[in-house]
Amino acid sequence: MKNLITNKVLEKLPNHLRGFILPQPYNDYTFQNQAVWRYVMQKNIAYLSKVAHDSYIGGLEKTGISKDAIPRMEGMNRILKDIGWAAVSVDGFIPPNAFMEFQAYNVLVIAADIRTIDHIEYTPAPDIIHEAAGHAPIIANPEYAEYLRRFGEIGAKAISSAKDYELYEAIRHLSIIKEDPNTAQKEIQIAEELIANISKNMGKPSEMSKIRNMHWWTVEYGLIGTLQNPKIYGAGLLSSIGESAWCMSDKVKKVAYSIDASNIEFDITKPQPQLFVTPNFAHLSLVLEEFANTMALRNGGLNGIQKLINSKNLGTIELSTGIQISGKFIEVISDAKAKPVYVKTLGPTALAYKNKELIGHDKEYHKDGFGSPIGKLKGINLAIENMSPTDLEAYGICEGRRTCLTFEGEITVEGEIITGKRNLQGKIILISFKDCTVKKGEDILFHPTWGIYDMAVGAKVISAFSGLADPNSYGLHYDPPKEKTHKLKYSNKDIQLDKLYGEVRRMREANKFNNDKLEEILLTLNQDFPKDWLLVLEIYELCQKNHAKVLLSNVKNSIVNLLKNKEIAHLLQDGLEIIKQIFGLKLRDSKGIYHPFCLYRHRS
Repeated sequence: MKNLITNKVLEKLPNHLRGFILPQPYNDYTFQNQAVWRYVMQKNIAYLSKVAHDSYIGGLEKTGISKDAIPRMEGMNRILKDIGWAAVSVDGFIPPNAFMEFQAYNVLVIAADIRTIDHIEYTPAPDIIHEAAGHAPIIANPEYAEYLRRFGEIGAKAISSAKDYELYEAIRHLSIIKEDPNTAQKEIQIAEELIANISKNMGKPSEMSKIRNMHWWTVEYGLIGTLQNPKIYGAGLLSSIGESAWCMSDKVKKVAYSIDASNIEFDITKPQPQLFVTPNFAHLSLVLEEFANTMALRNGGLNGIQKLINSKNLGTIELSTGIQISGKFIEVISDAKAKPVYVKTLGPTALAYKNKELIGHDKEYHKDGFGSPIGKLKGINLAIENMSPTDLEAYGICEGRRTCLTFEGEITVEGEIITGKRNLQGKIILISFKDCTVKKGEDILFHPTWGIYDMAVGAKVISAFSGLADPNSYGLHYDPPKEKTHKLKYSNKDIQLDKLYGEVRRMREANKFNNDKLEEILLTLNQDFPKDWLLVLEIYELCQKNHAKVLLSNVKNSIVNLLKNKEIAHLLQDGLEIIKQIFGLKLRDSKGIYHPFCLYRHRS
């Protein structure tokens, strides 16, 4: 974090998120990686200037992203701080809740790796082209930036199912092995089949799976404008030179964006057959709030507690007094009206109020779990939290007095009251007993020998959400993903080729054209690397800039041979189009005949 603290946004990050942050391995980027970045960015800027949202081109400059070099995190952060955002480097996909929480803190997570030349048009793995050149430019738009922050804030609270994490790990594994050129096709097939099998057996969609769908169809693959003439703003499209063109064709169905998108699944390994179009960024926020209104975050109740139990992860419920219980929920008892009357956690549990841990009620104190009745007292219409001191005394709820409280859900709490805690409004939120027995009928829920019994006060559960009320005090720690992104192993030939890329790059950056050296490099390419097309294009660009007619003729012959390879022919042609725009050239001769490898200067 040392070199990133130039951006004060990062100082606000909680400790449990910092574990995902890695130093950007800038020195590990090869010269070919830099050439891939440059090719994709030149292609994107040329094409996206016509079809992307107006914020895109200006946003590149505002967020410190150049077409000529892979951005450095520290450089981006110096510029991003001016719009209230920051960026950090991470290892590939991180868990969805953590990803969302970074967004809630106005922080972009940027995968450190960059796609290989073999996946130059699209990669299922998150990479720095997708994260930096896709996500960052659009956040320069204030309305969209607020949507992204708010999405993170709400999404981080979405409750996952136990299957969601299994699916996340399977997707992460596939993205890692697909980007590794040394992976056998059989291994990829097995990983794809595993994802298909998990997806078929997910059960009822969780809140996280639904909000992840919404994230995909907006932040990643969103279109904006009209159905007839949409523009691109989704990062997945902005960073995919193949799919950004495909998505604008009639082959891709365009649908008006609504909350229905939360129910539409996606496949990261294939081009999307349909996309959603929002009329403006404000509409995104309206739909997000509509979805948030369906979440346990805003509804609580029995359904919310059951979602937390099914998730098998840490979660929080908030009662009507504002007291919050954070832990791993394992049981809820409900009445005939489907209202929760008793809730129980297992293992370290903490109590909080307004997201601040209550003193003396940390996870060490409640290390074995926590249980509490919920609701009103039987036969008394006034909830405990609404009782005045006189009412509390009348019902025997006073310090030093032994009492027996029977709740509407037939939960009884009998013991001597030691003390209580009140919120800022004076409402009692917690009552502590000694020599206490808690029962449901004949079932013992708490025994006097277990120690002090702390009872949370609240007539109902108003909220249930993923995560902890006060993660810093709890000492929350996310374990980084077990499987790390594969570090590519380069052969001697790979290293030799990269040195050639380096020589051409240095020549271009120093603006020192060396015809003899380029002839030598071209000869080496033709002899030892006959399939490498990107460096040939870079040499061609230098020749055009320096009017090297003889060498241009030799490069043309190399391009003619490369165009015979159907897998890369379109990439070459796209590259030639880029060069055409840079130097004001045309690809047709005076007779109107198309020459993809021979560029003609316009007559002045």
